[in-house]
Amino acid sequence: MQGYFYGYYYKIQSETQTIALIAATHGDGKNRTCSLQVITESGVWAAEFPKEAYFQKGSLIKIGKNRFSRRGVSVDVNTEELSIQGKLEFGPITPLKYDIMGPFAMIPFMECRHMVGSVSHLVNGRLTVNGEEFVFENARGYWEGDTGRSFPKEYLWTQTFLPQDVSLMLSVADIPFLGFRFTGIIGFVYWKGQEYRIATYLGANAAEIRDGGATIVQGDKKLKVRLIEASGKALRAPVAGSMVRTIRESATCKAAYEFWIGDEQVFQLITDQATFEYEYQE
Repeated sequence: MQGYFYGYYYKIQSETQTIALIAATHGDGKNRTCSLQVITESGVWAAEFPKEAYFQKGSLIKIGKNRFSRRGVSVDVNTEELSIQGKLEFGPITPLKYDIMGPFAMIPFMECRHMVGSVSHLVNGRLTVNGEEFVFENARGYWEGDTGRSFPKEYLWTQTFLPQDVSLMLSVADIPFLGFRFTGIIGFVYWKGQEYRIATYLGANAAEIRDGGATIVQGDKKLKVRLIEASGKALRAPVAGSMVRTIRESATCKAAYEFWIGDEQVFQLITDQATFEYEYQE
């Protein structure tokens, strides 16, 4: 049995607080475990569980006493490193029109597959993390996941909520495929109820990847993202199913976003509430 991982990422953000929860199961071919990682502006914590603690049926995931679904999250963990309790309820989710992977979803041997469960939904509830209280009233939520063997060798990933009900995600990654490598791009801009898909399979190209950012061009569309001030915290990520790699995620940081359709600039904004990972070596 080869190494594998399944990881699901739930981000919740209000005007003043941000938290993300990663529920995952992983195995290196010999040993299988599951875990919960918690990311806030102040830190990152993880709890490990035996393989028997993991259960999944459709979008419902259980890890011990912890439950994750399209309807919400319920957590109860008490270890030396992490104490987290609480419940969050999700409003109706907003799915994409079709699989973010497009035709690549049909290819069985991809190193890593991405999914987007909801581009935006309302969140209400509260959590307590190591004594810090997170209270969410009509906050915004985002839900995605990854499955496969390993995270890409180099990649950029960002997700943010912007004014005018914008939700945006972009992933640019070095992809191994049939003995060669290419830059794979998937993402979307969800603006005023309209989905604008950005993807390699739709002709997207990376005009530039450097200095913490990327410029993506697809036909008459152009998307620019740039990390301005990082606040990266160390997360564990999979290599052949083993959670031995360290990546850095800025749960809330300063970043710039530009989106153009033809000659019209749809928006040009700087936010200090972006979520960003930049793992390109320069």
